[in-house]
Amino acid sequence: MKKRSLWLSVVASTMLFLGACGGSSDGDTADSTTAGGTTNQVTVADIKEAGVLKVGVKEDVPGFGLRNTDSNEIEGYEIDLAKNIAKEILGDENAIELTPVTAKTRGPLLDNGEVNMIIATFTITEERKETYNFTDRYYEDAVGLLVKKSEGYAGLKDMDGATIGVSQSSTTKEAILAEAEQYGIELEFSEYATYPEIKAALDAGRLQAFSVDRSILAGYLDDASEILPDRFATQDYGVAIKKQNTELADYVNDLINEWEKDGMLADKQAEWGIGE
Repeated sequence: MKKRSLWLSVVASTMLFLGACGGSSDGDTADSTTAGGTTNQVTVADIKEAGVLKVGVKEDVPGFGLRNTDSNEIEGYEIDLAKNIAKEILGDENAIELTPVTAKTRGPLLDNGEVNMIIATFTITEERKETYNFTDRYYEDAVGLLVKKSEGYAGLKDMDGATIGVSQSSTTKEAILAEAEQYGIELEFSEYATYPEIKAALDAGRLQAFSVDRSILAGYLDDASEILPDRFATQDYGVAIKKQNTELADYVNDLINEWEKDGMLADKQAEWGIGE
């Protein structure tokens, strides 16, 4: 009798296990594909229903996205773009939730759905386009070098053996290496999570240069430093949206192109004093 009870118990447990596995499989399928075969997306309608647009932005880049220490609000060109997108979708530029990101965290936050889009000096590259939907560019910049005036550098060609500070997960290091190759010089690199950390390391003498896009460097310029004339690896910034959210990506791309044509992007860049 005891053996029969044990056997029935094993059979029941097995059936429950198989049932659970079947439910999970159905759920996974539903997450990726609808009955009609269309991949589920976060759409403009979904954002309207939620009543808020969630955007990942920088909070340490003067002119683009910088936290105002008096108001504790994040301000800049990219913040204005995010607000204008919220106004188009929700009719209210303040119906927005801003999440500070770094070059290292912006991709994962987009991947896990914590934000609807990233507007954070995110450079468009062919490799990144395989992972995310990028809009057409809303800003163009080039990589530059911020150094101490006391070092006496005239350009990258003088910096053989120097240590360059760059942001984690950025494309800057590759751009510098390609530029350095033509001069036949060797460089060392240190990677940091934030721009203020790189500037602090430069000020402390742990680096010979702080490198990122020139417009960003301009926000860290002071009396003791200068931006060298080197200007290389021109890059475009785009709004990044999760790969499956094609409808939302098309919608935002149309807005960016409309604002390029009507001059709004240029006006906002001038308002925030960015550009060369």
